[in-house]
Amino acid sequence: MGAYQRNISSHNPTFDEKFEKQTTCPKTKRMPSEKPPFTLATLKKAIPAHCFQRSLLRSFSYLVYDLSVCCTLFYIAKTYIPTLPSPLPYLAWPLYWFIQGAFMTGIWVIGHECGHHAFSEYQWVDNIVGLILHSALMTPFFAWKYSHRRHHSNTGSLTHDEVYLPRFKDSIPWYSKHLNNPVGRVIRIVSMLFLAFPLYLLFNASSQKHDHFANHYDPYSPIFNDSERLQVVISDAGILTALYVFYSLSKAHGFAWFFCTYLAPLLVVFALFIIITYLHHTNPTLPHYDNSEWEWFRGALSTIDLDFGWLNTVLHHVTNTHICHHLISTIPHYHALEATEAIKPVLGDYYQIDSTPIHKVLYRAAKECIYAEPDHDSKDKGVYWYRPY
Repeated sequence: MGAYQRNISSHNPTFDEKFEKQTTCPKTKRMPSEKPPFTLATLKKAIPAHCFQRSLLRSFSYLVYDLSVCCTLFYIAKTYIPTLPSPLPYLAWPLYWFIQGAFMTGIWVIGHECGHHAFSEYQWVDNIVGLILHSALMTPFFAWKYSHRRHHSNTGSLTHDEVYLPRFKDSIPWYSKHLNNPVGRVIRIVSMLFLAFPLYLLFNASSQKHDHFANHYDPYSPIFNDSERLQVVISDAGILTALYVFYSLSKAHGFAWFFCTYLAPLLVVFALFIIITYLHHTNPTLPHYDNSEWEWFRGALSTIDLDFGWLNTVLHHVTNTHICHHLISTIPHYHALEATEAIKPVLGDYYQIDSTPIHKVLYRAAKECIYAEPDHDSKDKGVYWYRPY
C-alpha cells in the first residue's frame, strides 16, 4: 500500500494522520469503515467462474503431497538425526520440528477447507477427510467447524464475534500494565503461541462469554445448538482415538521419541495457527463495530492479508488470501490467489495486505493492539479501533 493521502491542516489533523503518528506500520493505512460502494454480488461477478469449482482429485493431490512430505521428513528424522555426532542433533531436531510443523499446518489448512465445504462437491467426503485430519492434529473437527462458522458469521462484531474480541480499556487486567515493555510483550507472545489454541478449545478462552462453562468437547456446551451435539460427540471420538494411538506409540517407543517426532511439530502447528488467525484480525488498521454499525459485509471485509514469504505456498495461501476467504469461504485454496487478484480492483482501499516481516507484525500487535475504542472526535461512535497503552 502506498503512503497516506493527507488533508494537511495545521490545527485539525485527520484520523489517518493521527493513526500514522501512533502506529509503527507507516506503509499501511486504516481500512475504510463506512459501507462499501460495492456488493458481494459485484465481487463474485469479478471472479472467474472456474474459481468456484471444487475438484476432488485436485484437492486430494495437495493432501497426498503434504502427507508424502511429512512421511519423508519423519523417516529422515527418526533414521538419521539420532545417528548424527553431537552436538548436531541439537540443531537438527529444531529444524525438523519447524519444517515438519509447517507442512503439518498445511494439512490442518486442508482440514479447515473441509469444514468450509471447499475440499470437494461432496459434503460427506469433506466431513470424513476433515475429521481424520483434524483429529490427528488434536483439533475436534465438528466442534471447531461450528464455532468457526460463527466467527465467519459475525466477524468484526464487538458483541457476537467468536474469537479475538478486542478488550475495552476498563476491562484490561491490572497485571497487563506490568507486561507493557519489551520483555513482557515477548512473554505474552510466547505464552499465547503455545497455549492459546488449547485454552480456546478447553475453556473457550478469548471468546464470547456464556452463562455457563463452555468448551469444544462438551456437546451440551452453549457454543452448540441441538442439531450439532451428535457431531460434537463424533469429534470427541476422533480425539480419543488419536490420543489412544499417541499413547500406544509413546508406550512402544518412549515419550522422548514421540515428543521429538510428533508432539514438538504439533506445538509448531498450534503456534502457526495462532500467529495466522491472530494477525489476520488484530491490526491497528482494522475497524470493529458495535451493534449500531455492524453488518456482515463490513465485518467480513475487516481483515487483512499477510505475507509469510515461502511459507505462503506451504500453508496453501491461507495467509495471503484471507480477505477473499472471509467473503467466499467455499473457494478452494488452489483458486484463492486468482480470486484475490480478481477482486482487488473492486475492493480498492478495502483490500489490505501487510508485507512486514511476520515477527515484526506480531510484536507490533502485542504493543499497539491493547484495547479498542472509537475515535473521540469522530461521529462514528460505533466504529472501534485498536489502541496502545
